[in-house]
Amino acid sequence: MAVNALVAELRDATGKGVARKLRAAGRIPAVLYGKGAESKAISVDPSALQRLLQSGGAGMNTLIELRVDGTTRTVLVKELQRDPVRGRPIHTDFYLVELDQTVEVSVPIHLVGKAPGVELGGILDHPLREIELECLPRAIPERVEVDVSALEIGDSIHVRDLELPEGVSVQTDANLAVASVITPAVVEEPVAEEAVEGEEAPAEGEADAAASAESAETEEGGG
Repeated sequence: MAVNALVAELRDATGKGVARKLRAAGRIPAVLYGKGAESKAISVDPSALQRLLQSGGAGMNTLIELRVDGTTRTVLVKELQRDPVRGRPIHTDFYLVELDQTVEVSVPIHLVGKAPGVELGGILDHPLREIELECLPRAIPERVEVDVSALEIGDSIHVRDLELPEGVSVQTDANLAVASVITPAVVEEPVAEEAVEGEEAPAEGEADAAASAESAETEEGGG
């Protein structure tokens, strides 16, 4: 995995007003923290950060050499907030990592191959898009590839079936399905209720006549 450099600056003040001024100046607020380390309020160039995350295939798991206050530390982007309209970074959290200590990260799952069950009319279901892994920082895989070329209708691949590089362990539930070939749902047409054999509903005129006769008999009996 490529290691990339990013320069950060310390900031003394915090709050929405400070954040607006930073963004107006072409920077975004950020926080640097880690296990046993004091949290620091910093700022970074969002364009430079964006280029680092997009230049390789690791995305959020890109190892970054963050230079701040005369010191360079290896970090991961733990959280990245984006503008909901323009999609540009507006705030980020950097997490300090030690290269000889394991970290937990989310890694995307990528399906490869063509499932024969799909050729027979099945639907390829991909319910799990990311998997939680634990490994050394330099061993973080860019993605986990899952071969579906043996899946027939009704077959599934679970987390426990995945083959991972040496030194990488799974933190996600082993029983979760990663990919399945399912049978398409059959939509049943509504069936009209059939009249009971031998019984027919009386015509409108016949029903009125029967009701009149019953009423007349009642009056005569009561007179």
